[in-house]
Amino acid sequence: MGFFDHLDELRQRLTKAAFALVVGTLAGIAVATPVLQYLIAPYGERLQTLGPTESVVAYFRVSLLIGGILAIPIITYQVLMFVLPGLTRRETRIVLGSIFPVTLLFIVGVAFAWFILVPPAFNFLQNFQVDIFKPEWQADQYLGFVTALLFWMGVAFETPLIFFVLSLLGFVSAMNLIRNWRIAIIGSAVAAAMITPTIDPVNMMLVMGPLMALYLLSIILVFIGRRLNTNNAE
Repeated sequence: MGFFDHLDELRQRLTKAAFALVVGTLAGIAVATPVLQYLIAPYGERLQTLGPTESVVAYFRVSLLIGGILAIPIITYQVLMFVLPGLTRRETRIVLGSIFPVTLLFIVGVAFAWFILVPPAFNFLQNFQVDIFKPEWQADQYLGFVTALLFWMGVAFETPLIFFVLSLLGFVSAMNLIRNWRIAIIGSAVAAAMITPTIDPVNMMLVMGPLMALYLLSIILVFIGRRLNTNNAE
């Protein structure tokens, strides 16, 4: 395809992904209230709102998070089909077969963030210098922290399987990932700093540690994928 054909395909796939996100968000609006109550439960109190629209923004932030979780299979499929054009029938089956496991890993990542990362993060933030500071958290900042952590950890948990699929298609090797370990560390640090809007090293390391573990898992899966790809070629 020519350049403008690629742009048109990109437009079509982005439109489909956006439509899936809109539909998921509409479904999220229907259940946003109980989800909000569940997310606020660890704090133990009602959150402060300092502006007339802050509660509305917080409500739709959670609705958008739910929509992203519901739409992640379609979004993942559209992204993979755009960046991997001209696939053979076998390669297309591999991509389609990866959609459900990738979605499952996204959910596992969200659960990992909520049950493993959030409790120590909240404990640290709520008990930091309590003899000096009185913690009264705003809805926008609290939900921004929680939703960003949940969503991006879900995305991070997808990466090992995506690398595995790319290795089956012959696009990446374990040696490439090993050679770029320094870039992986810097990237993990930057990602951890972006996911956690706080400047403390505790929360940053809580996120950076799992990201590096996922990168190591990616190397192992890519090695297995290339071996499988070589055996199938023979």
